[in-house]
Amino acid sequence: MSTTTHDHGAHDRLAAHELIHRWWFNYDEGHLDVLTGLLTEDCHLSSRTELGNHPYEEFIKSDSHGRDVAMAWTREHRRNSPYPLRHHAANVHVVAERGDEIDLESYLFVTQIVDRTPSTLSSGLVHFTLLRTPDGYRILRKEVVLDSITSAPFADVAHVAGRQHAWV
Repeated sequence: MSTTTHDHGAHDRLAAHELIHRWWFNYDEGHLDVLTGLLTEDCHLSSRTELGNHPYEEFIKSDSHGRDVAMAWTREHRRNSPYPLRHHAANVHVVAERGDEIDLESYLFVTQIVDRTPSTLSSGLVHFTLLRTPDGYRILRKEVVLDSITSAPFADVAHVAGRQHAWV
């Protein structure tokens, strides 16, 4: 559901979507100089798994405030991640609009190559807040929550089962 607290003109949803795709493409290809320019100075980037107890949680988790800290973590994380690596943002959609900010969510599907064949590495959810600036949209907040549990019937997954109450 979109909400607008005050109107600074309609958001350019295509430009917002494109920024998300530009982020992942340049991350995968190691063009980290491009990523630096896509962040606000006071950005907040975080990542974790949904339960926080994955065997690689120390590698996955981050909670970076400010562009310099966020990029330091991003450089180290990319340095130690495989190549080729492909992040696919899917089902990107706008959740809310507030003045010069726009919130978007998407699924994330990550692949790597194993034995010359694409292989799933990870999946999850990403929550973005983009800030409209004179130079275009910039990432103010990016929260990545990776999937790590074994799939089971919705009603049996404790941290989401309560959502069923809204279904009636």
